[in-house]
Amino acid sequence: MQKLLNVLAVDDDIINLKLLKSMLKKTEMVAEVVEAGNGSDAIDVLKSRDDIDLILLDIIMPIMNGIEMLKVVRADENLNQVPIIILTTDETKKGEALELGANGFLMKPIRAADLQQKIRSVLI
Repeated sequence: MQKLLNVLAVDDDIINLKLLKSMLKKTEMVAEVVEAGNGSDAIDVLKSRDDIDLILLDIIMPIMNGIEMLKVVRADENLNQVPIIILTTDETKKGEALELGANGFLMKPIRAADLQQKIRSVLI
């Protein structure tokens, strides 16, 4: 039996976060969904908890965007093993995000089946 995941969902849009949370809760893979409204808050969560198994990361956010957060996480040896899936409407960022170490990329609007498949592909 695979362990259940603690997922950090990072998005400045509260509706997107709620949607993501409800999709994740419907999968049998997820134990907890932790929410953050921007990259800076998300880094704080990651530094305060060592049990985050996966990050779902929006790119376009205030304060610290997803690309900036990706750079910070990948530069931190305590955090750089956490898989990150980018969720965005901006396909032009895909190459940059993957080059910076993102493990996957999903275009919004996200469909539950795509999200589950992507999570499985990243974690196996």
